[in-house]
Amino acid sequence: MKGNIFIQEFGMNLRSVITWSVATAVLLLVLISVLSSIAVDAQLLEETLAEFPEQLLVAFGMEDLNLSTVLGYFSFAFMFVQLCLAIQAAYYGFSLVSIEERELTADFLLAKPVGRSQILTSKLAAALSGLLITDIVVWVSSIVLIQLFRGDETYNAGALYLLLLSVIAFQLFFLGVGLVVSLLVRRVRSVTPYAMALAFGMYVLNAFGDMLGENTIENITPFKHFDPGYIIDNGSFNLPLVSISLVVIVISFAGSYLLYRRRDIPAPV
Repeated sequence: MKGNIFIQEFGMNLRSVITWSVATAVLLLVLISVLSSIAVDAQLLEETLAEFPEQLLVAFGMEDLNLSTVLGYFSFAFMFVQLCLAIQAAYYGFSLVSIEERELTADFLLAKPVGRSQILTSKLAAALSGLLITDIVVWVSSIVLIQLFRGDETYNAGALYLLLLSVIAFQLFFLGVGLVVSLLVRRVRSVTPYAMALAFGMYVLNAFGDMLGENTIENITPFKHFDPGYIIDNGSFNLPLVSISLVVIVISFAGSYLLYRRRDIPAPV
């Protein structure tokens, strides 16, 4: 039965997984190809960026960015990929258990000889499998594109691999928060607005936190915890900030099991 739930959930997500995987790969191709052609004239690029307001550069994480290097412009492009990955993970989190409640089919699933914890575990396994497929596509696309556009330039491969590895925890944050929020509200009538609000909300908090110099605001968002520029420049994670994400992930998933086991599931009238 648990295997059937996993197969059903994974099958339902498969088209979405393919769409997100292709979209992120194409986004990387477009951004890296454009930025690499611009970065050929580094001096002109620096002069152009100097004309932009400092607040705008800070909001997009470009104040200390060196777009004349392959990892410099990759870290800038990767910020937009992170936003896509955040929306995908948040969407899966919000829809994980709300879809049956919204379509009034949850009572049919819960009537099967399997516990709620096992149901949630199977659903999470399907969602995590889909996210992992997208992550693998991002990893392969990133490495291949950097090799194609780097020319003769050498780069810190360790920093690149660390940045790519960060997407796992980054997506777990949005998956877990989306899931626990969906269980805290009475009913999620439409998943997309919730997912967009969570992903863009966290992105805006990071941007405005930088602009206003409010560390308290920016420190609550994973866009700051897994800042591509910091990882590339330092070749390491900002461990105090990453630990915040890890704590949120653990609390979110643990809380989700408790909430789902006690949740009053609506039945069709």
